Amino acid sequence: MTRRILITGASGFVGRALARHLVTHNAGEVVAMTRATTSHQVPGAHYVAVGDLGARTNWHAEMAGVDTLVHAAARVHVLNDDAAISALEFERVNVLVTLDLARQAVAAGVRRFVFLSSIGVNGVQTDKSRPFTEVDRPWPHNAYARSKLKAEEVLRQLATQTGLELVIIRPPLVYGPGVRANFASLMHVVQRGWPLPLARVNNLRSMVAMDNLVSFISTCIDHARAANETFLVSDGQDISSPDLVRGLAQAFGVPARLVPVPLSVLNFAGMILGRGDMLQRVCGNLRVDISKARRLLDWEPPLSMAEGLRRAVEGVRKP
Repeated sequence: MTRRILITGASGFVGRALARHLVTHNAGEVVAMTRATTSHQVPGAHYVAVGDLGARTNWHAEMAGVDTLVHAAARVHVLNDDAAISALEFERVNVLVTLDLARQAVAAGVRRFVFLSSIGVNGVQTDKSRPFTEVDRPWPHNAYARSKLKAEEVLRQLATQTGLELVIIRPPLVYGPGVRANFASLMHVVQRGWPLPLARVNNLRSMVAMDNLVSFISTCIDHARAANETFLVSDGQDISSPDLVRGLAQAFGVPARLVPVPLSVLNFAGMILGRGDMLQRVCGNLRVDISKARRLLDWEPPLSMAEGLRRAVEGVRKP
């Protein structure tokens, strides 16, 4: 009997890549759940549009015979959101809808529930010498991260009560072909040869290439020892912001233009412009330890960071 794997958020950045990976590797029948009908479908996956996520979303029809459910759908950051409304929406979509989905999965006989959480549950920064681990006390820094932590908590409660096998994955920044937001902006700046004031930044950050993330999710779908565990995942290699610029420049085949600006000046500019959070992401440390994934699941990132960056710049239109 062919195994059925259901993916929510299958039209999103991670969901689409995961569907493609599972189909390519003949992992089973892939049921791709999306909010709306999409023309960007992965050949070989079965697509179902369920509309806006809410308490009345009925997943039962497509859950029949599903062995594993990967929940990649979520409400993410929206620019210029009203803070109070945004917090309520994070709670509604990322906690209440997630719990309702998991309850329906239990009722349908789904064996394993893989939940895509966020490294933001751990916090926004680390010491340079000590990375985040799965046993650290959570320190979510915004409404999105708090909603992910609460979702983890209610899912653990449900799993304990029902026997559902729960796997929680907390990735840091995910990059790859089609990446958007700040990483896409950085790629365009590097590609155009614009100078960046980062030469004196001396930080270390963990990221995860899309191919490495979907490899790890696939491992968590199959591996018996992944059940009821929480994992941090990354490329297994940390990088400074200047070296990230250099890596992207090398992938584009252009020179890296880094300007030596004192950190005190950068911090002052960030404060004046109200971009302190962005500056922290660029200049601060955020490292994750993936030794648990390596030890418990015998998993290694299949892609080097250099190759991940090369793949990320593929398809980016030349200026």
